[in-house]
Amino acid sequence: MQEIHTFYKFADFPDFQSWKEKLQTIGEQHGVLGTLILAPEGINATISGTPKEVEQFLAFIRKDERFSSISTRSTQSQRPTFYRLRIITRPEIVTLGDASILPSNGVGEYVEPEDWNALLNDPEVELIDVRNDYEVALGTFHNAINPETQTFGQWAEFVQKKWGQQPGKKVAMFCTGGIRCEKASAHLVQNGFPKVYHLKGGILNYLEKVDPAETKWDGECFVFDHRVSVKHGLSDGSAKLCFSCRWPLDEQDIASEHYEEGVSCPRCISKITPDRMTRLRERQKQVQLARKRKVNHIGLKMPDRQKDS
Repeated sequence: MQEIHTFYKFADFPDFQSWKEKLQTIGEQHGVLGTLILAPEGINATISGTPKEVEQFLAFIRKDERFSSISTRSTQSQRPTFYRLRIITRPEIVTLGDASILPSNGVGEYVEPEDWNALLNDPEVELIDVRNDYEVALGTFHNAINPETQTFGQWAEFVQKKWGQQPGKKVAMFCTGGIRCEKASAHLVQNGFPKVYHLKGGILNYLEKVDPAETKWDGECFVFDHRVSVKHGLSDGSAKLCFSCRWPLDEQDIASEHYEEGVSCPRCISKITPDRMTRLRERQKQVQLARKRKVNHIGLKMPDRQKDS
């Protein structure tokens, strides 16, 4: 059993580049795995390890007064969630593509998970899923609008197509852990939208706190680690990730004749060349052998999906 901690913090962080090497060193010393994104605007991370390992790593980050108030959402899993520690530097911790949009200049109104259902019952509210298409495919809230984006950088384009020069009167939004809504709601507020709401702590907070009997959530929630998805109570979901195309697969996809573990799924079967099919099958044989030996097999590099991209 291991703990998974997700956290982010917007802060003035001009020295972010110098933190990459020291976080890598401290993380490796304490056996922490996961992904951290560093940028001039702060930190965005999901890490895993034993409670002691994670706490020592977080204690190092919190020594800096800019990050002293960082709080994390923790879950537990029997599955391996990460195989290594990656420290990534980027222009933004969540990539909107517009450096002028800063949460410090104003964001939407936070809505607690316990109050979210009541907000969604308002017929004047337009509900927007701020996540990308492959995430929405596994689950979303009842009647939510899917922007059909492949990256968060397409958010502004969606807003322009959806509302043009006429801002929506009441807009509610949600994302996995809340960070994309910080940027997305700031974008709407700073472009004249009068009423903008976002789910505090994101879907993960809702699934943790709201009784499944009262849920307005359908499906599972995609997460950016090897669990692939979680359910109410933040227990491990049933989804798997197609190694070939990185699309999250539900039970129907897995039951398809076109699904072959480590090789293909209904979405990508027609796009795989015979040569790639051979290589994928050979890799899968090596994965199975590694499992029998109870060791990790990294194999061919999978197409990357960065956390909250």
